[in-house]
Amino acid sequence: MKTLILAEHDHQTIKASTYHAISAAKILGAEVDLLIMGEHCENLAESASFLPHVQHVLLADHAVYAHQLAENCSLLVVNIAENYDYIIAGATTFAKNILPRVAGLLNVAMVSDVMTVVSSDTFIRPMYAGNILSTVRSNDKIKLLSIRTTAFPAVQITNEAQAQIKNLTIVIPNSHAHFESQQLTVSKRPELTSAKIVISGGRGLKSAENFLLLEPIADRLGAAIGASRAAVDAGFAPNDYQVGQTGKIVAPDLYIAVGISGAIQHLAGIKDSKVIVAINNDPDAPIFQVADYGLVGDLFKILPQLQQELDKESWIRKF
Repeated sequence: MKTLILAEHDHQTIKASTYHAISAAKILGAEVDLLIMGEHCENLAESASFLPHVQHVLLADHAVYAHQLAENCSLLVVNIAENYDYIIAGATTFAKNILPRVAGLLNVAMVSDVMTVVSSDTFIRPMYAGNILSTVRSNDKIKLLSIRTTAFPAVQITNEAQAQIKNLTIVIPNSHAHFESQQLTVSKRPELTSAKIVISGGRGLKSAENFLLLEPIADRLGAAIGASRAAVDAGFAPNDYQVGQTGKIVAPDLYIAVGISGAIQHLAGIKDSKVIVAINNDPDAPIFQVADYGLVGDLFKILPQLQQELDKESWIRKF
């Protein structure tokens, strides 16, 4: 059996989601190839050759793949799909953009958000915001899987290059869409999906200006900043901060929810956190049902107090 993993990257580094996907592929026990699509990615392919369990790094390096648009990248995957039994990627925006197109073109079903690999053809995935775990068996010749990254550990880079790099000469222009622009949120804080500590704000913060109250606390804790969908929809925070079923799934050691009521969609994205702390003025808020620690009160009084206490400490316990 052979597995093809779609590498998510920014042309400089491979994203953590790919490391988790490799871990899932290892459970399947199949030979693993890694596909890198992009432009000027030679150095990236070199670094990818140090990833464990990867036999070949397939490099599709051309200007047509520069922005990894789904329209032509999915066609590239379909062109080489017949060589594989599994096509896998982390369950991120990248995979959600490409894999459904590949599934449609191959006329196979896609199993999304896989949490457990039961056997070579049977997988467990969440449904209804994680309230039901569904066991799915696929009889398709080629199985397409997106992997919930919080459910599988990340592999560690080895000290020696193990994979052979192969250049793909398939060039598929994109005649349906073209890249216009992108706006990236630049931050020195950890990436949301890989941070050990996350502090998130919700509608209770009431404004974008008040949302900034989270920043000094995040900086003191070395935490990433997240947001509920309500906060994002209200314009308090950018889209890439969104945590939940329709945002990013996180599983930090410590998750602090500030002014978040705890809608089922948000809880679906944080339930794997080791410790959850909730700050809310409503004692009946659903967030307290899953929180390990709860502070009931006015967040505009609690946050400054929390900041003062953190500033007093000469050290912060590492979670």
